[in-house]
Amino acid sequence: MTAGSTAGPLVAVCLRVTDLRPEVDPLTGVLTQSPHGAGLSPADEAALERALTLAEAWSGRVLAVTAGPPIADGPLRAAAALGAQVLRVAWPPADGAHAAAPGGAHAHGPGLAAGRDPEPFGPVTDYLADLAGDTRALAEALAGAIRTVGEPALVLCGDHSPDRGTGALPAQLAHALGAAAALGLVDLRAEPAREGAGPRLLGERRLDGGRRERLRIPTPAVCSAEAAGLRPRRASLPALLAAGDAPIPVVEPAHGTGGAVRVAGVRAYRPRTRVIPPPTGGTPRERLLALTGALVAHDPPTIVGPTTPAEAADALLAYLTRNGYLTSKES
Repeated sequence: MTAGSTAGPLVAVCLRVTDLRPEVDPLTGVLTQSPHGAGLSPADEAALERALTLAEAWSGRVLAVTAGPPIADGPLRAAAALGAQVLRVAWPPADGAHAAAPGGAHAHGPGLAAGRDPEPFGPVTDYLADLAGDTRALAEALAGAIRTVGEPALVLCGDHSPDRGTGALPAQLAHALGAAAALGLVDLRAEPAREGAGPRLLGERRLDGGRRERLRIPTPAVCSAEAAGLRPRRASLPALLAAGDAPIPVVEPAHGTGGAVRVAGVRAYRPRTRVIPPPTGGTPRERLLALTGALVAHDPPTIVGPTTPAEAADALLAYLTRNGYLTSKES
């Protein structure tokens, strides 16, 4: 069977379609998004490639699902051209649970004058409020959408998305599906089948100190992986043309799906004001000298070398001891 077959284990891949090149005004915080930058991150492309490879090994099928506005249909059609079944969750919910209060930052791109949608990813306030909210509601919506097709043996995600970037969705998705979780993988492959046993996976992830951890993962499972060691396949031109006008199935999230965090407003970041003591001095000149430290004696920089590593270490220890950072052994 192929990745688009209708039998065998279901391998779902959750994709995040976002503007990969947004513009953010550093002063006002206004976000400007363009449909030309909409696409998948390298981690999501790698997740789709892993889903197709594992579905081939298991003689299963692939479901590519995303949550977002209609602009996400383009990357979904590209996944359909590779043989995946596709599904989009209308997100954020239409009930306004993720909407921010009025007065948030808005953006109107250059496409407004040309008659194009100035907010291709939906209202900017809703988009930013969704990013700031928790991902539990999104995980529940994705789990419900996947179950409309079937119970998944495996759900794949990228390790984190470019815009939200928390990496919390895979763990919450595993909780919503009641599945095992293996996060931050750099390698994932199917374990050779055993008689009477279900499909199992072998994963690998990096640890501190250059070490690696190898995992045997039971199914059903939710796995997130980095974009490491993979070259995503490309669809053929006839498949792309066939999928170019294909309708994308859309499902609404379950009623009452809402997160535990409600965003009250969206505004530009303003660092907290710091209280700085005024400079000493009775005249403006004295205060200016105190601010700049122009007449304060400074130790000139010390150049050590060329010398051996042991002598350089001794010179550094002597400097730290001389300036009171270290205590002399004699004392």
